[in-house]
Amino acid sequence: MSQLPVEALLRPPVEFYSAFVAGAAAVIAVAAPWALMMTPSIAWVAAAMLGALAVHRARQGWRIVRYHRHLRQLPEFSMSAKQIPVSRRKLYLGRGFRWTQKHTQRLRDTIRPEVQHYVDPGPLYRWARRKEVQWESIPGLRGIARALGKRSWWNPLAPLPPVGGKPALHAVEPDEEDAWTDLGERVGHTLVLGATRVGKTRLAEVLITQDIRRGDVTIVIDPKGDAELLKRMYAEARRAGREDQFYMCHLGYPDHSARYNAVGSFSRITEVATRVSNQLPSEGNSAAFKEFAWRFVNIVSQAIVALGRRPDYQQILRHITYIEPLLIEYYEHWLPSVAPEGWKEEVGRREANTNERQLPRNLQGRDKRAVALMLYAKEQGLFDPVADGLRSAFEYDKTYFDKIVASLLPLMEKLTTGKTAELIAPDYLDTDDPRPIFSWREIIRTGGIVYVGLDALSDADVAAAVGNSMFADLCSVAGQLYKHGQDDGLPDGGRSGLPTVNVHADEFNELIGDEFIPLLNKAGGAGFQVTAYTQTWSDVEARIGSKPKAGQVAGNFNTLVMLRVKEYETAEMLTEQLPQVEINTLMQVSGTNDSADPESDQHFSSRNEDRITVTEVPLLTPSDIVTLPKGQAFALIEGGQLWKIRMPLPDSKADPVMPGSLADIAERMQRDYTTAEHWWQDTAMPVAPQEPA
Repeated sequence: MSQLPVEALLRPPVEFYSAFVAGAAAVIAVAAPWALMMTPSIAWVAAAMLGALAVHRARQGWRIVRYHRHLRQLPEFSMSAKQIPVSRRKLYLGRGFRWTQKHTQRLRDTIRPEVQHYVDPGPLYRWARRKEVQWESIPGLRGIARALGKRSWWNPLAPLPPVGGKPALHAVEPDEEDAWTDLGERVGHTLVLGATRVGKTRLAEVLITQDIRRGDVTIVIDPKGDAELLKRMYAEARRAGREDQFYMCHLGYPDHSARYNAVGSFSRITEVATRVSNQLPSEGNSAAFKEFAWRFVNIVSQAIVALGRRPDYQQILRHITYIEPLLIEYYEHWLPSVAPEGWKEEVGRREANTNERQLPRNLQGRDKRAVALMLYAKEQGLFDPVADGLRSAFEYDKTYFDKIVASLLPLMEKLTTGKTAELIAPDYLDTDDPRPIFSWREIIRTGGIVYVGLDALSDADVAAAVGNSMFADLCSVAGQLYKHGQDDGLPDGGRSGLPTVNVHADEFNELIGDEFIPLLNKAGGAGFQVTAYTQTWSDVEARIGSKPKAGQVAGNFNTLVMLRVKEYETAEMLTEQLPQVEINTLMQVSGTNDSADPESDQHFSSRNEDRITVTEVPLLTPSDIVTLPKGQAFALIEGGQLWKIRMPLPDSKADPVMPGSLADIAERMQRDYTTAEHWWQDTAMPVAPQEPA
């Protein structure tokens, strides 16, 4: 049938008629060959041939019946986490088929008015849905209403699954297969688009499960903090025997969360100031204040590192607000190596004899010890970049200084208020805190699994700041891996093979910024594979504030998976990349002609004919994307191949390793974590040591 110009699948299954006749004739040939005037040997041959014809025609008829049934309701596709296949060369996406011109033709056929009785539910189904609502509160009929609404094998009028959409989008191909994509394509990054509650998280679970079982480094950054996704990750880590490599960093559960210093690891000291100041607005006049803030954070960071400490948000806020103690500490650390003998006595004498009235106005009211140290170094002609930076910040008028950092202080106070500060500004020397401290270098080096919940519903500003700092840190680590390999800095550590790092960024429109773009277009060479999930592309454009820059981001995703979306422009991101195809349309033509010859016996002639016209249409339209059922998607993979896929429904009823609650995860992590109590004795533990930046 598929070789004909018109398949005509939306018609009665007339193949059953010929199958019945052939089957009956085969039975007669075997039971009563004399009725067909055949010898027994010939009758058996004829019966075999007729039976084969009957089976062939019955299979063709059953294909039509199955096609009609799937147009109304697809069979359920569920799979437990244990059943998800894992390959070392391929990535499993679900079940589906490659979309071609044939499927566009079939989809267009389903919208013709004369075939709607094959596509839409029948009158009995519609009656059952009406009575299900009308009888739900009537005594005596309430039980019948519940029975009509129960989805079970014994109910022929059971309601359709609550997935919505148009089942015909997947039913146009009765013979689906497992959908795979090559793992080599993931280095080009993957973008997943879909409206709320249509299956993005389920697809993420399928991909993350495979990454964990494959043994790759897996990092999930979730702004909302989805508890089910966290439990699934922990369960898969246990199933894969990697439970000791699992870390949870959740801003909403600070008592059970691992700790992370967002600005404590860097390859260049200037990265600290960039990560902090990038959270500030940069439009219009705000750009100048952002640059001033960057300079002061950089000055403070250089001094902290020069003193042998690891910078964090609390130290930066403390020293920006009141810089005198840092200046005094650094000068007393620096002067012994450059100043002549007796400098302490000279500074003490200057401090005792300081008269504020004789000082410049910008130094009045300042700490006398700091003023004495600064003036002594200046008069002695002592030069040091860090000391000069501190001096220039110290010499600013305090009122003016507070104004130019005014935009930075509210953000820093949000980051350092409450228990959140204990997570993102950890105390490395607090041996009584059992919560581990991790860094991305150690996670990648030890093959870790990290879930990051940013709790954006509680405080979006803190979530964005921490998320962007994490992306900037990951980009810095990617640069180090690309240049030196993952064993750089270890004993006998040379350049080794690059690891595979899978970064899953859910709701990434909440996180995207200047830090995320380099992670897409440069980190692939270091083994980073980003999978980003969001609802509409307009969310990304609004977050970035520039349509060309948003297009730059979109151009870095080689694989596109699109679930149901409600925005026309988002749907066009897929459909505009697809070609035009030709479809056939069957047109029925009837006509009559009168005879002009009065002496002819033929008074008129008539004709009835079927014409096939060819029309060029898009392979897929945005309206098709809008009507996708939940859990189904179109995927543009491997250089432009369009696949229609559906994800398996989760089946975790009998999953023995699935924890029941977050408290269970916290309890197991508390028991299994290697604490920081003896971090200086255990060199194999995956906790970030306090090492020079």
